[in-house]
Amino acid sequence: MPDFRNTRWFWPVSVLATGVAGAAVFLFRGCWHSKMSWPVRSQGYCYQVCMSCGIKRLFDEQEFRPFGPYRYDLNELIVWAKGQQQAEVERQRPAS
Repeated sequence: MPDFRNTRWFWPVSVLATGVAGAAVFLFRGCWHSKMSWPVRSQGYCYQVCMSCGIKRLFDEQEFRPFGPYRYDLNELIVWAKGQQQAEVERQRPAS
């Protein structure tokens, strides 16, 4: 059976390992986008901005919820939304 009486180094090493693991998760994951702004309207689209990192996400005013991907460029989000609208129109088109 191991002798654990002389393990004063165990506690500081475990705290250090936990801190390093937490830092690694933060670096790999990045911002959690938990602090989003109120919806803002521009160019006919409504979106929210992360208050921590500045990334944007489209916002649906009828359902009052964000949707779509996160992007730093609003124009990329608008292009994505137009592509989704076009796909919806093609799905609703009746067969001839």
